[in-house]
Amino acid sequence: MRRRPTTTLLAASVLGALALTACTPGSTTGSSPSEQPSGDVNTDPASMGEVTLTVWDQEVRGGQAAQIEQLNKEFQEKYPNITIERVTRSFDDLKTTLGLALSGNDAPDVFQANNGRPDMGKFVQAGQLLPLDRYAEAYAWGERYPESVRKYSSYSEDGTTFGTGNLYGLPQVGEVVGIFANTALLEDAGVDEVPATWADFEASLETVKSAGELPLVLGNLDKWPAIHVFGTVQAQTTPADQIRTLGFGQPGGSWTTPENTEAAQTLVDWVDQGYLSKDVNGLGYDPAWQDFTKGEGAYLIAGTWLQADLASAMGDDVTFVLPPPAQGTPVATGGTGIPWAVSSKTEHPDAAAAYIDFITNADAMTVLAENENLPVADTAAQKAPNALGQDVFTAFGTAVEDDALVPYLDYATPTMADTLGAALQDLLAKKATPEQFLETVQKDYGDFVAQNG
Repeated sequence: MRRRPTTTLLAASVLGALALTACTPGSTTGSSPSEQPSGDVNTDPASMGEVTLTVWDQEVRGGQAAQIEQLNKEFQEKYPNITIERVTRSFDDLKTTLGLALSGNDAPDVFQANNGRPDMGKFVQAGQLLPLDRYAEAYAWGERYPESVRKYSSYSEDGTTFGTGNLYGLPQVGEVVGIFANTALLEDAGVDEVPATWADFEASLETVKSAGELPLVLGNLDKWPAIHVFGTVQAQTTPADQIRTLGFGQPGGSWTTPENTEAAQTLVDWVDQGYLSKDVNGLGYDPAWQDFTKGEGAYLIAGTWLQADLASAMGDDVTFVLPPPAQGTPVATGGTGIPWAVSSKTEHPDAAAAYIDFITNADAMTVLAENENLPVADTAAQKAPNALGQDVFTAFGTAVEDDALVPYLDYATPTMADTLGAALQDLLAKKATPEQFLETVQKDYGDFVAQNG
């Protein structure tokens, strides 16, 4: 399972406050997985007759729940002939139940499917997802969603190649990993502004440490947080195209390179110099970022999903920037939130696609922004509710415009999340050298590429 803060936070969400409008899956009959709908695409939901769409989502937390509830209400008001039967689940619950539902006769029509190989990739291989390319053409999704975003929901028809091929989902939100900075603490420590280059950033770590403060907060008990930190460091030494090859699990890459060795050694150096939280592998992710909101640490390398929580707790004392580059333009780990997909068994593919178009169109992006979510499209055109939100919108918009996003490294193989997470714990604990760390990760990647090839 691809682990990132969205997963952890959603798993901890309280579902009792959310009323389920239905608990019965969707169509009981439909085309076999190998069949695809034929004929012209109908893009007028009002002309589709009486339709019921069963929709499974994991939008259960704060602004995530608020935006989808509002959009569902607006959709049904505009198209009263289409009824949305919504089933809400935590991320972990959705992950557990979705595969079983898609393989049976009661598959939901529309659902969120995590875009990693163990989920979306597996569903594509089984013929359980409807390719959305003809709907992308009909609704001009390609004009609003650049290839750098669409690739995160794209697979070859046989599901073996990730990052290219058919489009199988469309996300609402974007994600990018960058640097949250406590500007008040930095100023007190003698750092007048957030560094604009990697050299200045590393110099500021020493300045903060010399002032008696913790330079960088990292809680890696859950293993995946260090993946984001390593990815941020890796982007300073390794060309973006090489990171994309590794992250998407495509052939032709190698982890055992001088560039990746330098990145791994940087993390070890940070441990030796006292730049990271004490007992880094014993501190949980949530306690770590919560400590940051209370003034513990100058920097937090994390994703934009923490925007609302940090803004609420820290006000004007926090900002967000893309990782300052060693040279050239910033490169950042990131991509999209969980995409919305369509079952290949649905009896109502046009209505399902129309629903996805509605919750991802330009007006929907405004609703997302108003509810403190990061719109994946038209980001620069949105007005954020606070200064930190605007920093996040600007950063993500810049990363997309500059084609500067590189994938989460645990996308690479079905087992990479566990392999890389455990290997990074060993690296940070100095139980493995940078070379041993990279050999471990290379074996997982190399075995998968050879088997998949």
